[in-house]
Amino acid sequence: MLPFNRPRRPDRPDGLVSKVRGTALLMPEVLLRRLAMVAVDAGLIAASVVGAFALRLQDRELLISSLEGTSQLIPLALICGLPVLYFSGWYRGLTRYAGSHSMYGLLPRSALMVLTLLLVNTLAGAPTPPRSFWILYWILFTGTAIGARIVLRDLLLHQLGRNQVVIDGNRELRTVIYGAGSSGLNLLMALRNDPRFRVVAFLDDDSRLHGRTVQALPIHSPTSLPDLIRRQEVGQVLLALPSTPRQRKRLLVDQLSHSGLRVLSIPSLSQLASGTRTVSDLQPVAIEDLLGREPSSPDPALLAASVRDKAVMVTGAGGSIGSEICRQVVALGARTLVMHERSEFALYSIERELRDLNHAADRPVHLRAVLGDAADFSQLEALCQAHGIQTIFHAAAYKHVPIVEANLCAGVANNIHATRAVVQAACASGVERVTLISTDKAVRPTNVMGASKRICELLIQDAAEEVGPDGPVFSMVRFGNVLGSSGSVIPLFHQQIAAGGPVTVTHPAITRYFMTIPEAVALVLQATGMATGGDLFLLDMGEPVRIADLARQMIELSGLRVRDEANPHGDIAIHYTGLRPGEKLYEELLISSDAAPTAHPLILRASEPVHPPIRFRSLLAELDQALRLWDHEATSRLLRQLVPEYQPESTNHSPTPLPARGLQAP
Repeated sequence: MLPFNRPRRPDRPDGLVSKVRGTALLMPEVLLRRLAMVAVDAGLIAASVVGAFALRLQDRELLISSLEGTSQLIPLALICGLPVLYFSGWYRGLTRYAGSHSMYGLLPRSALMVLTLLLVNTLAGAPTPPRSFWILYWILFTGTAIGARIVLRDLLLHQLGRNQVVIDGNRELRTVIYGAGSSGLNLLMALRNDPRFRVVAFLDDDSRLHGRTVQALPIHSPTSLPDLIRRQEVGQVLLALPSTPRQRKRLLVDQLSHSGLRVLSIPSLSQLASGTRTVSDLQPVAIEDLLGREPSSPDPALLAASVRDKAVMVTGAGGSIGSEICRQVVALGARTLVMHERSEFALYSIERELRDLNHAADRPVHLRAVLGDAADFSQLEALCQAHGIQTIFHAAAYKHVPIVEANLCAGVANNIHATRAVVQAACASGVERVTLISTDKAVRPTNVMGASKRICELLIQDAAEEVGPDGPVFSMVRFGNVLGSSGSVIPLFHQQIAAGGPVTVTHPAITRYFMTIPEAVALVLQATGMATGGDLFLLDMGEPVRIADLARQMIELSGLRVRDEANPHGDIAIHYTGLRPGEKLYEELLISSDAAPTAHPLILRASEPVHPPIRFRSLLAELDQALRLWDHEATSRLLRQLVPEYQPESTNHSPTPLPARGLQAP
């Protein structure tokens, strides 16, 4: 047991204990180890001198006579060699961490030893050995010293492994590395000296590698993992698969975590390539890394068309979508960015973040943080005119379904009035483009939030028809859930798992689409760049995911087991609470089946029915009157008239079920 793991004496303060033990106990141990290394090197110096003569003079009698004639060489070699090694720092390195760089460091040291010995021997006037002796002496000592360090390093690491070193209260876990490629080898070398990981084998899908070895460790088929768990007591798997497709990684993690193994992963290929992370930066697999589709490559021309060198305003700039729009607008080189937000703290947070990014930019963006209500037409118009706004991204809205459902008039008034104010300000100020951030809940809505967002879409379409080709280019982008947004189930599940459960899911069959926020925003920017007026764009969200499977995998990724009928002694249960008011089992992106491809493979353009302008504006005027009177009944009735697909009574309504792939167990 190491000194700092020994029991503390109760009569001494912790600080005194550490000082006393650090100096009185640890120092003699280090000194003894260094003396042992000096003794080993002394023996190697003497043996190398003899060996050099033996290789140069193969006759036994001639060898003995030469050694007798140059008997001063061994003591001189010790006197010259050991000080050179000591004062050059050879003994300061930790043997257990000796690697190729430290071994290479011996070459100039041993060369200096030979030159010093040659100089001293010549100055002393002693008999000089043949010239080949010096080369042989240098080669022999260098080779044997390096070999000795490698042997001592491996013996020390083996001894440390047998001692079962305890780190943070947890014993080392027997570990397998999944992936026997270059990433797996680099990971093994990085962890070679880390006592928390005792790597016992590799797993790889390539059958050509099965039965072979990497650094003396066998490579097995993944099908042999249960046997490894039983025989080797494997407790964790390290995924060395930085370029594996997300779907493959999802199924793999599901299999491994379901086997009760702790699963860690190296960073992604992009992080490794950028140098922001290294292969040894292991981290638990995050559920966010397993959801959604493979990230798409953006079209640079479309991405920058509505942003670069332009004045941009983002409403709802402090929200999850709005803040990411701001980040990408700054990164794409906008001239001016006006961040409009109602929440003071949210606005402060995104402004501080963007100012830090702006300081390091080659072309800083003029940033303007504005507190205000997106429904305030006068303020929006003044901002557009003062800053010469050319593009508006309207992300401000109430989006939380149950909250808006319980506050019908407030939710409808906020969403509709804000969109109308943005439209009017854009028309009055000569704005070039306006993009509404919409939602899949606007399709055949069963809740107030979705119905209000559908009316916002109708407002944008009506404005586009009214202004024609001479006014702003109005468009809207409709997509589903994004990972990490406010209201997402993933942060909620994280909190519930941390609290010990239960994890609550509304319905066993409920499914949702998922996409990362950066990818969704990149697609929004590209859709804005290709808009021509009145466009309704839909984003390809990938495959729908069953939320119950998502909850189960999040529990297992936390190192816990689901408690259910099949496993009554599990750690955390999943409780089904029933669909909330206005919630659907399945989300959809189209009211009709009419959607056309665009220049981007992940963006579709939809064409959906609209009201005649006169009727739409008449109904909208009646809705305004109902909202002024805070008349819930009239507001609900007018929502149904404006959005005929709105079916608030049928909370269990769902379209034709889509197959829920994604997180199902293979």
